[in-house]
Amino acid sequence: MKQPAIARKAPYVVVVEEGKSYWWCSCGFSQNEPWCDGAHCGTGFGPKRCVAKKSGTMYLCGCKATANPPFCDGTHNSL
Repeated sequence: MKQPAIARKAPYVVVVEEGKSYWWCSCGFSQNEPWCDGAHCGTGFGPKRCVAKKSGTMYLCGCKATANPPFCDGTHNSL
């Protein structure tokens, strides 16, 4: 499988609402990062669904290399 594109070497800081579903882009090609816009079609990648456990701030991976998708784990610091 191909590697995803690095959308950015920093996390996306997003505000989410408890109970709401969000679709994180795993390919790095979305024009609506960090959210999926369907740009992955034909790439072998697909979005990752996450449901907010509580309202507040989440830090989502921008480099697409995290070991814990969709959350940033600091991997971007070594790229």
